[in-house]
Amino acid sequence: MMSDAIKNFNKQFKFRPKIEGGKIKKYKTYVVCGMGGSHLSANILQTAMPGLDIIIHSDYGLPAFSENRLKKAIVIASSYSGNTEETISGYEEARSKNLPIIAIAVGGKLIEMAKKDKVSYIVLPGGIQPRSALGYSIKALMKAMKLNDGLKEIALLAKSIEPSAYEQRGKEFANRLRGKLPIIYSSTKNYSLAYNWKIKFNETGKIPAFCNVLPELNHNEMTGFDVKDATKKLSENFYFVFLKDPKDNPKLQKRMDVLEKLYKDRGLAVEILELKGENEFQKIFLSLVLADWAALYTAEAYGLESEQVPMVEEFKKMISNP
Repeated sequence: MMSDAIKNFNKQFKFRPKIEGGKIKKYKTYVVCGMGGSHLSANILQTAMPGLDIIIHSDYGLPAFSENRLKKAIVIASSYSGNTEETISGYEEARSKNLPIIAIAVGGKLIEMAKKDKVSYIVLPGGIQPRSALGYSIKALMKAMKLNDGLKEIALLAKSIEPSAYEQRGKEFANRLRGKLPIIYSSTKNYSLAYNWKIKFNETGKIPAFCNVLPELNHNEMTGFDVKDATKKLSENFYFVFLKDPKDNPKLQKRMDVLEKLYKDRGLAVEILELKGENEFQKIFLSLVLADWAALYTAEAYGLESEQVPMVEEFKKMISNP
């Protein structure tokens, strides 16, 4: 059940990933090939450790880089199921170019290929949805990148995060959201959080949800919400969630304050969520635990099943047919 996955989320940080199939050396550039929940942890790692050179490729094949640039990187093929065709495509292209690779998956075709090709791999614990396995996947990524100090730091979240303590807040948030569509705003630095919030409402909450970042949206998107009589009905069902970070640039924080006033003056619903935590990792995952509960209770409010993603499975079957 999704509720059990949320309640036990902190236990994922006890996971000790193991590199099998051979040793790998440390690289300065990482190309993460992954789709859906299988690249979300890489986004989070970019936020928590911005000095890392991580390129996230969510498509077929590999990024359109020069051969010289690719040869300085390691390709991390990340697919929770191990059967994601786009990720397998990237793995196969990396093999054809003789590039260093490490595969990360629960099992499936990707791990089978890695074993056959004598490519390094990390096996993840299974039994939950990819979007719920962020603790497992971020620890596996950090192991593949040889971020030993980061692994020690993030392991502390097993004790410092108590997901059940956020359940009531998430339920109350879902009640306020009822009948509206969330748009999550954050700084560019915290884009991974806004994006994860959006994904949780899409996949767990089963509702449309969107996200964007400041300051860019101040130059375009916000003008779409300059409510007039003729367009009022287009805007009144949105619910704006601002993820405010005390560590953001003061100028950006002022932009959020001003935008909040402009939206409220136009009768738009705005909620402010301040990001709090003892360090970057705790701040990120406390926010995402709240998002998990909010999304779960959103699905329940509409009488919908929160864990499975039947439309994704339907889509996969349709594209696999000749």
